[in-house]
Amino acid sequence: MNGVTGRMGLNQHLRRSIGAIIKQGGLKLNDNEVILPHVLLIGRNASKLEQISKEFGGLPYSTDLDAALADPKYSIYFDAQTTDRRVASVDKAIAAGKHIYCEKPTAETFDAAIGLYHRAKAAGVKNGVVQDKLWLPGLLKLQTLRDLGFFGRILSVRGEFGYWVFEGDTVPAQRPSWNYRKEDGGGIIIDMLCHWRYVLDNLFGEVKAVSCLGAIHVPERIDEKGQKYACTADDSAYATFELEGGVIAHFNSSWAVRVRRDDLLTLQVDGTKGSAVAGLRHCWTQHYGNTPRPVWNPDIESPLNYFDGWQKVPEQDTFDNAFKRQWEMFLRHIVKDEPFRWDLREAAKGVQLAEKGLESWQKRAWVQIPPIE
Repeated sequence: MNGVTGRMGLNQHLRRSIGAIIKQGGLKLNDNEVILPHVLLIGRNASKLEQISKEFGGLPYSTDLDAALADPKYSIYFDAQTTDRRVASVDKAIAAGKHIYCEKPTAETFDAAIGLYHRAKAAGVKNGVVQDKLWLPGLLKLQTLRDLGFFGRILSVRGEFGYWVFEGDTVPAQRPSWNYRKEDGGGIIIDMLCHWRYVLDNLFGEVKAVSCLGAIHVPERIDEKGQKYACTADDSAYATFELEGGVIAHFNSSWAVRVRRDDLLTLQVDGTKGSAVAGLRHCWTQHYGNTPRPVWNPDIESPLNYFDGWQKVPEQDTFDNAFKRQWEMFLRHIVKDEPFRWDLREAAKGVQLAEKGLESWQKRAWVQIPPIE
């Protein structure tokens, strides 16, 4: 596991996924078989690795990636490094014959991302990409509503994502400084449009075109050493997508917005028969028969409380951590060859959309998303 000293690698992938699987005694396949991961931590900071190792009872760790890849005891290479370091490390792992599982975006350009897929395929190694939001409880409930035909014909999807990331002077920043430097692989477009690609493709229809406007709303921030730096990467993105079937989707993504909504991410889906609004965990619906009939009159207080006409979707299932659920599916794929369709080709589709979003911003124009052959 390379990159576990970072926020995502440590919290979501080691603590809440692989560490949780180990703590529960492994991933039980049947009465006779259990997958129990054996972990080697990789990073550039030996002191941080030592601290993390102690937290997990003394896991082995190393700062030598080449030596780790040469060790036949480990069959999977996982990468949660910063984006600009990912391609070279994954390429080394492919050459070493390791199966690949990594965070997104898998590269800074589409050509580099699709190249990883082709090289992994040619080497015969299994591969996957983290697409965690598909296993969020709120989005799983949206998927169930879609499968039940609740929406009728889906018309539009509206996403609001983000929160205020403090500049780092008076209040500590919640995100690493490289996120705001283009030269280090930062930017909300390359980060979040990769997410929106797999969410839209899997739930509502394949993305066919994009119109995107980026912005650097906060021009200066304070880094981890207390030094002021200029922000060279976009901290906000306003994107509209055309999907197959005529569905229109619009997503506002920002690290410079204050939250007055149900969650840090909300999706509203409107259809001919009903609508739904989902956050990370919960979901509310309004059927056609429960839809009020507003009349525009700005001169009086509204007689309607627009929140009253929505019903919360009941908890009909138990939901584990989204990252952990996908890790378990990937481990089953490696050990038992069970299907796993979220491969490096799917990862490249996300990078493609981000790249086209940046192109749209530069050109101030709609950009088509060509199919990947």
